Amino acid sequence: MRPSNLVEVADDGIAGKDCREGAVLVLLIPSAEGPAVVLTKRPSTLRDHAGQISFPGGSRDAGETLQQTAFRECEEELGIPKHSPELIGQLTPIYIPPSNFCVHPFVATVPGRPNYVPSPAEVEQVIEAPVEGLLDPENLKSEDWVIRKRWTSVPYFDVYGHKVWGATAAMLAELVSVIQSPPSGA
Repeated sequence: MRPSNLVEVADDGIAGKDCREGAVLVLLIPSAEGPAVVLTKRPSTLRDHAGQISFPGGSRDAGETLQQTAFRECEEELGIPKHSPELIGQLTPIYIPPSNFCVHPFVATVPGRPNYVPSPAEVEQVIEAPVEGLLDPENLKSEDWVIRKRWTSVPYFDVYGHKVWGATAAMLAELVSVIQSPPSGA
């Protein structure tokens, strides 16, 4: 799910990176279409990743674990109480060069459909992406975009017309991979 021609994504691992630490919550919820992943559309007024589709998440505060960061950020952005989600796993941490973040994705579920109370400063729209749709190869697309004055082939998930690309798409691709081929013993 890596855009082509971008030098800084050649190594998206976090080992040895002097970066800001953050975490996101990949929240699986029940929906009418089966299990779904909660995504947010960021307001166009934000400094970093404006208008993009992302998971709830952000910077780690002093004294908290990365898991606590993910749960706190989900509560701040979507109003889902941080004690409500149940942790079921963690995906591979990823480095995001434009914002210099090392992001740690945590996967959790909630027992019922959440009552969202989105923070208008951080969330323009809540999007529920059905897992079944993420598994459908028809929703995996690619386009050529100009990024940093260069034509770049950008793969993305098409989620109800929203283009989910970059680090969020990479994390979704790993989630899809785990769902399709769960680790032994899972």
